[in-house]
Amino acid sequence: MSNLLDTSTAAKAAELAFQESPVAQALTRYRQIVVTNNALTHLFEFRRDELEGRSVKRLYPSQADFTQIGDKCEYHLRNSQDTYYEDERFMQTSAKEIFLARARGVTLTPDDPFRLMIWSFERTGPRQYRSVSLTPREREVANLIVNGHTSREIGAKLGISHRTVEVHRAKLMKKFHVHNTAELVSEIMVAV
Repeated sequence: MSNLLDTSTAAKAAELAFQESPVAQALTRYRQIVVTNNALTHLFEFRRDELEGRSVKRLYPSQADFTQIGDKCEYHLRNSQDTYYEDERFMQTSAKEIFLARARGVTLTPDDPFRLMIWSFERTGPRQYRSVSLTPREREVANLIVNGHTSREIGAKLGISHRTVEVHRAKLMKKFHVHNTAELVSEIMVAV
């Protein structure tokens, strides 16, 4: 393409391609968002000015998630020959809706991995948790529980009674070996 375009036109085309890419992307410097594209602002439901120049922590449900995932990513990039990192993690929208996302990052500065990275994100559907085998309905209920919905709200969203939701919640608590909803949410998030 650069053979067909002069340098200025090629740079403008590259910027347009980044901004209009259907893949949610961000360029980060030391875990601060430098620039985002339209797909990323759409995915996370933030305006560009609410993200650029700010910590990527805004996209995580908790400080613990932000710290744990950052440590894991940095360890991988510093202790392997790989410049690429990928995982599934819980993230959140501006409205605090928590969702499961596939995150892929590549460092442009291998000696100092977080100095400059390019990230892409995509929302993933409910999936089987590694440590616990769940039915498709239990996965749906689990994802709504993580987002703080009540049994009545979950029932309304799934078209089932709130009592049926309570049965699924009880099964989830038994499978995860927990005694209350707070512990259940914590276990579900750790299982991912």
